[in-house]
Amino acid sequence: MNQPLVVTNTIVIHAPAIKVWDTLTNPEQTKKYMFGCEALSDWKPGSPLIWKGTFNGVEMIAVKGKVVSIDPPRSLVYTVIDPNNPKIPDLPENYLTITCNLDERNGQTALEVSQGDYSTVAEGTVRYKDTCDGGGWDPILVQIKALCES
Repeated sequence: MNQPLVVTNTIVIHAPAIKVWDTLTNPEQTKKYMFGCEALSDWKPGSPLIWKGTFNGVEMIAVKGKVVSIDPPRSLVYTVIDPNNPKIPDLPENYLTITCNLDERNGQTALEVSQGDYSTVAEGTVRYKDTCDGGGWDPILVQIKALCES
């Protein structure tokens, strides 16, 4: 059995969990930190989730998946795949799982995001290395923190 390959990043945000939650799920907010992409979903378990943006003047779906579980404003779990990568077949076993946990204490929220398990998906080792080399979720979490604290 392979060792799980999961990337986990955490940041403390000086804002209540409800504000952090809005930043994670509101398309007007997501496009400010997720490379111009809006997260579009009705946010119900089993519902589709697409990240749509405009690239080189063309509107496209950058990432897609589904909502696995949701408990506002404490946790959000969803799956993702890049439908534009021809090396990764669009099959359920190739989707990664994103888990967002929010823990509010004394007016600040710890946001932990994990992504994986890369050991179970096509091109997993390459995808894991690329994610780690890019800092995992850290660059995105820094932007979420700035939005929530402004």
